[in-house]
Amino acid sequence: MFGVDPTVLLIVLLTAVSAAAICYGILYSRIESQKKADSRVNRVSQAETDRLKVKATRDRVQELSKRRKSVQDSLKDLEKRQTENIKKKQSLKARLGQAGLSLAPSRFYVFSVLFGLFVMLILFIGGAPFLVILGLPFAAAFGLPRWLIGFLIKRRQNKFLDEFPNALDLITRSLRAGLPLHDAIRLVAGEAREPVKTEFRRVVEAQQVGLSMSDACGRMNNHMPLQEVSFFAIVITIQAQAGGNLSEALGNLSRVLRERKKMKAKVQALSMEAKASAAIIGALPFIVMLLVYLTSPQYMMVLFSDPRGHLILMGAGIWMSIGIYIMRNMVNFEI
Repeated sequence: MFGVDPTVLLIVLLTAVSAAAICYGILYSRIESQKKADSRVNRVSQAETDRLKVKATRDRVQELSKRRKSVQDSLKDLEKRQTENIKKKQSLKARLGQAGLSLAPSRFYVFSVLFGLFVMLILFIGGAPFLVILGLPFAAAFGLPRWLIGFLIKRRQNKFLDEFPNALDLITRSLRAGLPLHDAIRLVAGEAREPVKTEFRRVVEAQQVGLSMSDACGRMNNHMPLQEVSFFAIVITIQAQAGGNLSEALGNLSRVLRERKKMKAKVQALSMEAKASAAIIGALPFIVMLLVYLTSPQYMMVLFSDPRGHLILMGAGIWMSIGIYIMRNMVNFEI
């Protein structure tokens, strides 16, 4: 084998390095210009992409703003209508319907007058004073029946609130199972307990005559004027106006109503002591008056026989009424 001269190998290596350096020097400007051109192209394409992203974001924000404005307008309109319904004095026919009574107003007035005449007859037979015979039947004819209607309305509303979250859960499960909203409401109208069953049946009947779902649910507030029903109508209206996951919204509403009910029960339990104290304080003057009358009738009868005693009783009654009213407002809380 022939040996390689180190000097020749070094010359070849230096020649190759020199050629590479000359080539790099010649091609450097072209390589740099190509890099700059690629960089400008990348910046232009990036700017175009950013411009499209900014435009898409701006369009999305504008769409959300339009939807938000539409929802706000719908809520304001619904709140305005509900406020007008609350301020407007409800007719006797509407109150009878809210109480669940299928009774015409004319028949209600007839029964009230007959009841007042019956009380007057009982007082006349019992030998009551003339003023009592005139005053008590009037209160029995016009006060007691209306109080009874209010009591029935309150009891029916409490039954509705007990069953309403279960009805919302049934609608939520039906929607998640793939049923449309009107079928889910028809399912509640057929399987729920009273009075929820009757109220949702009215919604189904309103749809059958051509009303939209939001309008039909809004009409439920006329027969059941509760905040919970207003919340349900608002959720349906928002879903109709802006779309969204209705099953999730109704599920959240059901959970809120249950928590609201728990809060009411907790407040009622915490205020029972104050209510008991108010009842005792309010009944104490009457109990003392009864005990004094039983022990010393002549001492107490002066208040009923003397005109000055009448003024004292009237003033005491007014101050007792004011005190009972103040205590009632102090122990009653709205949730």
